[in-house]
Amino acid sequence: MGETMRALRLTGWQAPVAWQDVPVPEPGPGQVLVEVLATGLCHSDLNVMDARAGWLHYPLPFTLGHEVAGRVVATGSDIDSHWDGRRVVVHGVWSCRTCRNCLRGRENHCLTLGRTERGLPRIGCGLGWDGGLAPYLLVPSPDFLVRADGVDPTVLAPLADAGLTAYHAVRQHADLLDGNSVCVVVGVGGLGHLALQVLRELGCGTVLAADTRAAARDLAARLGADHVVDDVDRLRGTTRALGGADVVLDFVVSPDTVATAAELLASGGRLVMVGAGGGRLVTGKDGRLPTGWQVSAPFWGTRAGLVEVVRLAAAGRLRPETEVHRLEDALDVYARLRRGDVRGRAVVVPRSEAVR
Repeated sequence: MGETMRALRLTGWQAPVAWQDVPVPEPGPGQVLVEVLATGLCHSDLNVMDARAGWLHYPLPFTLGHEVAGRVVATGSDIDSHWDGRRVVVHGVWSCRTCRNCLRGRENHCLTLGRTERGLPRIGCGLGWDGGLAPYLLVPSPDFLVRADGVDPTVLAPLADAGLTAYHAVRQHADLLDGNSVCVVVGVGGLGHLALQVLRELGCGTVLAADTRAAARDLAARLGADHVVDDVDRLRGTTRALGGADVVLDFVVSPDTVATAAELLASGGRLVMVGAGGGRLVTGKDGRLPTGWQVSAPFWGTRAGLVEVVRLAAAGRLRPETEVHRLEDALDVYARLRRGDVRGRAVVVPRSEAVR
């Protein structure tokens, strides 16, 4: 296009992110250019900014932003024209599509994205590859796009990660979810409030929630949680009276939550460690935990899962709580996110005059 655009880029490890002028990309064979309509800001972005050198094997610099919704505005010569003008959400796991996990439909566990001796290789947009904190995003294949006609971009963007991760974390335990189920959500933040909606969508009978923040507890109650407390430890008596929890989803995973969360389980119950708060769980069959208990640590989700998440959003059955800001205010919003001052998900919207 012969133009430049302003992009928010990571220029060094543990260094401040900075606005830079970069060329507007042009799609080559197999590629798609997306005009960014909305980008979600995520705690994972802060983890990337804070990463020490060598931990992430990401070439520098690159543009941040892995929750991206937009419109296809240009394609490579070999791309089907039906993509032209389509509103899309970007699946942020840019997998190889050929390894055994990808062939199984488990592209969120693509073997090329696993840990290497040189650190964690880049995953997708905003995580090693240029992301959506810019007016345009180059996507290497339409395989990483999900059509999303008729859905507000500010709703779509958080679904790319927060919605998909919450859906994947819940959906993999669908065999335990029915009208008799007891489920616990620890942390009703950007992901937890979406998990509450997914649990209700999948028919969970009783949903309990814990969060230290009053606003989050109010949100949990509004979303239909049956019992809400300010400390997960206060759920011991309730879960005991109900025979224990079938599924406990810990979206915090701090040293203060994870051990208690495991102790809420029923026999055959499952602890799902979604958050990254530094908590660790020592496991063993020593009789301390109920028989047949399980633990999992899910990662993001599949493209097929994102299709389902978009379908739920289009039907009005899954909706993130959002704060919408201007792209040029992204640094201020990141500062608020770091302080824990964002309710739900933060979304930024670029202005057309950012391209010149």
